[in-house]
Amino acid sequence: MWLYFLKRIALAIAIIAIAVTLLFLMIRLVPGDPAAALLGPRATPEMKALLHQQMGLDKPLVLQIVTFFGGLLHGNLGFDVFSQRPVADIVFEQLPYTIELILVSIFWAVVIAVPLGCYSAMRRNSVIDQVVGVVAVATIAIPSFVMAVYALLIFAVTLRWLPAIGAGNGFWDPLIYLILPAFAIGIGWVGYISRLVRASMLEILGENHIRMARSFGISEWRIVARYALPLAILPTVTILGVGIAWLLSSAVFIEVVFARPGVGSLIVNAVNTRNYPIVMGVVLVTTFLIVAATTLSDLVNAFLDPRTREKL
Repeated sequence: MWLYFLKRIALAIAIIAIAVTLLFLMIRLVPGDPAAALLGPRATPEMKALLHQQMGLDKPLVLQIVTFFGGLLHGNLGFDVFSQRPVADIVFEQLPYTIELILVSIFWAVVIAVPLGCYSAMRRNSVIDQVVGVVAVATIAIPSFVMAVYALLIFAVTLRWLPAIGAGNGFWDPLIYLILPAFAIGIGWVGYISRLVRASMLEILGENHIRMARSFGISEWRIVARYALPLAILPTVTILGVGIAWLLSSAVFIEVVFARPGVGSLIVNAVNTRNYPIVMGVVLVTTFLIVAATTLSDLVNAFLDPRTREKL
């Protein structure tokens, strides 16, 4: 297990290094001069040259990459060109809002979807199974930003049950302000996870050790919870690890629609103003989160199913 752990961590570090390098190059290829966008149309060539020097854009591209990675080793992500504050401080101020949105969204989706998937597998082709299947496909087909707009119009504008924009203050308000955004992101995952659990559960319930458990007179619900679910949940764990990228991209749209703080709103504003240090800081942190989530899901799978340790 420890050898698998070390190999997976080394692979994660290599992936982060390659991804950050490619993203660094892609950001530099975006059309437009960041100095002109920041200083406005009245900026003189001298002012632009000074800002290029402050941002390090006057150096060769290879030297910019080396300088950037050197700063990372010391925990330095650069400085915001507007406020001159450390980029790390700005990003980590906004990151908790995005993380709590993602965690709440996926938590309620898993809590609802896993029992639905188990019940659909146990009552295969029943009326409830067919209804769950239709609803699942419908929710998967609707993009999260479309669901966000309709949820906003129905529950916030028309019915006025829930707040429309912002994140709230205090203890209870943030929970209320999270309901609509978390619903918009999580509803598609309810359908996706329930179908995945159902398919995995049907396969597991047909195996020999399940038939043997039934022959001993063990109740069906105990067989599902004790013997089938730990194996049937493995594909879901993998999908959740890989799906963190989809969740982060959904959070960008949701934070814009609901005017919530978070790294989504932060990177949208940074891209519009060509604020390279903020863009790179957000990209670096989100890349780390994606790789960390994928690595964690692989380690959980290796713990639950030792056969997966031999695949690396």
